[in-house]
Amino acid sequence: MGELVHAEPMNRHTSWRVGGNADRCYRPSGIEDLSEFLRSLPKEEPVEVVGLGSNLLVRDGGIRGTVILMHKVLDRLCEEDGLIHAQAGVACAKVARFSAQREWRGAEFLAGIPGTIGGALAMNAGCYGGETWNIVEKVEAMGRDGVVKVRYPEEYRIGYRSVVKPAQEWFVSAWFRLVPGKGGMDEIRSMLKKRIASQPLSFPNAGSVFRNPEGNYAARLIESCGLKGKKMGGAMVSEKHANFIVNTGTARASDIESLIEFVQEKVLKETGIRLEREVRIIGEAA
Repeated sequence: MGELVHAEPMNRHTSWRVGGNADRCYRPSGIEDLSEFLRSLPKEEPVEVVGLGSNLLVRDGGIRGTVILMHKVLDRLCEEDGLIHAQAGVACAKVARFSAQREWRGAEFLAGIPGTIGGALAMNAGCYGGETWNIVEKVEAMGRDGVVKVRYPEEYRIGYRSVVKPAQEWFVSAWFRLVPGKGGMDEIRSMLKKRIASQPLSFPNAGSVFRNPEGNYAARLIESCGLKGKKMGGAMVSEKHANFIVNTGTARASDIESLIEFVQEKVLKETGIRLEREVRIIGEAA
């Protein structure tokens, strides 16, 4: 049996550490429990699924409906028939280390993604030249009716930081096909050194805010517009990496959203390029 709580502050579940209350939050005890819980909800009940909340901005007015919390719940990780099987609540970095320790190559880039496998699948997360769906063999997806189906990459429209899927379907696990090889842990350590050197990890943030436009880099465009260090309330464009917006300690979700919009407008005006958000914004304004 899972745990249901009411009026749960979402700032506890997002890496920006902002956001109002969710009407209800449910932490399932496993896939079967999640399936049963979804079937028990009224059909009109809004449902959101959250992992580490590392690519998510929840507005200050909170979330109407129910939030399903996946992190450390769907946490099975194992090797099966030459594939790595990870449930949606497993941290991406854990999958990278697990694979490398067993001398499988190809998942090292996951060490640089500060989220869960479920979130990585939902947005085709990537970094350092790797993308999640490039190594996916198959997935398990659960519909709003609680039914789990095994599905394959060709059943989705997969693009750069995007996956087109049914709105009321969530990934609950994936099998990854990797290649045998040593040296994965050395590559992971090298990636993490680069990440520490280039990203503002000492402040709450949600990773890259904008997708890189084709043939360009969002950070380069933002910096060229003189926006490093730009503040709105407690939100600031990082002085270390311009594609990061950080919470300096007092930010509200409205500060962050306003700064996102300001950056988009400024870059569009000065470069003619419309930056597309990578982060997801949900909930209601205060």
